[in-house]
Amino acid sequence: MFLIRPHLTNNAKTYLARCTVSNKPSVTRDLCQKRLLSSSNITPAVGKNMKRLEGKVAVVTASTEGIGFAIAKRLAEDGASVVISSRKERNVDNAVDKLRQLNLNVIGLKCHVGELKDRKRLFEETIRKYGKLNILVSNAATNPAVGGVLECEETVWDKIFDINVKSSYLLAKEALPYLRQQESSSIVFVSSIAGYDAFELLGAYSVSKTALIGLTKAAAKQLAPEGIRVNCLAPGIIKTKFSKALYESEAANEAALSKIPMCRLGTPEEMAGIVSFLVSDDASYITGESIIASGGMAGRL
Repeated sequence: MFLIRPHLTNNAKTYLARCTVSNKPSVTRDLCQKRLLSSSNITPAVGKNMKRLEGKVAVVTASTEGIGFAIAKRLAEDGASVVISSRKERNVDNAVDKLRQLNLNVIGLKCHVGELKDRKRLFEETIRKYGKLNILVSNAATNPAVGGVLECEETVWDKIFDINVKSSYLLAKEALPYLRQQESSSIVFVSSIAGYDAFELLGAYSVSKTALIGLTKAAAKQLAPEGIRVNCLAPGIIKTKFSKALYESEAANEAALSKIPMCRLGTPEEMAGIVSFLVSDDASYITGESIIASGGMAGRL
């Protein structure tokens, strides 16, 4: 037996005692005690410091436009140092220029998330520049074809899952050694309302987004004992270039709005605010959750 520190509450003592008999080899009593004690020092940032992400370093993939750009901007506004990335160097440079004009602390790197060398460089340059990594937001996604799920060509299916699911898994796995070196680290996967209720013309894409919800739950359970939180954002129909097929024509727009109780499309900035909350200490007791931000569209697995 180990000694319970006298200043811990009875609930804390019970929790630590249970850790000693856990059948999970990854949950050690020392780890449980360390994380429990460190979490007792976490206080919400609001009211104490408006920049609740001050001192944190974040990597956001596919972050030169749309939801990804809005997330990178918001995290930087909230005090984080942010590494943005995209497949095209020109887009990266343009996004960096826009954010630096706002006096935000950002750097940018070309990164195709499906390429090992690009992912490796993304993390190596982050550590070289900032010395640490606290936050990973995996936002990259693709949808090269439309149609029902069982009409999808095998090559298209493979591409969708390579980028939307496999690269998210690999980014999290490759970021983990750096996230483990910091306290209060977190990962956010960007899924979709389509992961809960498949869009008829986005069949394979919808299934890939369902997979991210499952990845969130599995990774959160594995990493919770280490104090690393894993959550998921599931946006509804957001007004971005990526989703323009869902609203650009009058008929498509009316069809989309008919499914949204709030009778409007969402904005990238609204999604960014949710991510900023999830990676902050304000959400320090939230892990394994998927937040649906869809204007009231139903979502349930």
